[in-house]
Amino acid sequence: MSAALQTSVITDAKRLVIKIGSSLLVNAEGSLRSDWLEGLADDIAALNGAGTQVVLVSSGAIALGREALGYTGRPSRLEGAQAAASVGQIRLAQAYQSVFEKHGSVVAQILLTLGDMEDRPRYLNARNTLDELLQRGAIPVINENDTVATSEIRFGDNDRLAARVAQMVSADTLILLSDIDGLYSADPRTNTDAELITSVETITADIEAMAGKAASSGIGSGGMITKIEAAKIALAGGCSMAIVNGTHTNPINRTIAGASFTLFKASTSPLAVRKSWIRGLMAPQGALHIDGGAVAALERDASLLPAGVVKTDGNFKRGDLVSLLNPAGAIFGQGIVSYSFADTAKLQGKNMRDARALLGYSGRSALVHRDDLVLF
Repeated sequence: MSAALQTSVITDAKRLVIKIGSSLLVNAEGSLRSDWLEGLADDIAALNGAGTQVVLVSSGAIALGREALGYTGRPSRLEGAQAAASVGQIRLAQAYQSVFEKHGSVVAQILLTLGDMEDRPRYLNARNTLDELLQRGAIPVINENDTVATSEIRFGDNDRLAARVAQMVSADTLILLSDIDGLYSADPRTNTDAELITSVETITADIEAMAGKAASSGIGSGGMITKIEAAKIALAGGCSMAIVNGTHTNPINRTIAGASFTLFKASTSPLAVRKSWIRGLMAPQGALHIDGGAVAALERDASLLPAGVVKTDGNFKRGDLVSLLNPAGAIFGQGIVSYSFADTAKLQGKNMRDARALLGYSGRSALVHRDDLVLF
């Protein structure tokens, strides 16, 4: 694969997730690497200026907070790690706000746990919040909620969290900023014959073996094995993933300019994966009967608005699967509904701009978004 084609996964992306490891943000003494962070902010501002939306997944809370509490290294006890995280989160948020306000950018902090990813209503709330932030030009900064997420602190890492976030926001590319150029055939720190693998199309047993058991810098909790696991998650969601050396100043611009890295190239797109998933769902919780005008609009790749709904059946919740029925009563599609049965019944036949008056709140702009439906 040519260098230009490799870097196009960054330059052509409409939505990027960038994961930042602890060892890049925080030095061995536990202090923030401010100059490095300012360089990264410059890179991200340039991406934003080119029309790319960026989500950051940032490690570093425990590393930043431990010194303030008197720890000389990463706390070995769970409560110590959680206490350090609670102190470090404030410092981390302040650091991001400081570097991005120079570019006129708004940053937002979101703390997630695995439970937020597994619980459907919480997942939808997080996804909708992130989408709203991105549409308004903000830069979300995400970290695990280490003060409550016990299993993540013991065994987890932000590589896999970043991959799950990339799936959540339907990112085109996930960039893992690391302290190494990418995946090597062997550990380059101990083997001078190790070769950089610049492109991976399929994650085979050989690729997994190359990850070995290489340790990280000791500041964070990730390693190459977790990056391979993250790649599996990202690729399954139609998202390409790049492992990039982030130790240099302006690491994103450096990569775009031609620095070597490892690319795991997705064979499909996030939207295609989502559509395939929706098509394969087998248990609709309700049905929306729609008029001929709405049918024609959906066939032109529009979203389903409540004005086109003439009848609502079932007892579904927001985020459930519903069938779409044409005026003849035949099922011609299905999709993920953005409102509950009760709220949909109030909205049917009405204009979406009346939602606040009818429901007491304004939700998503469509009853079923075009990205959340398939036609048969």
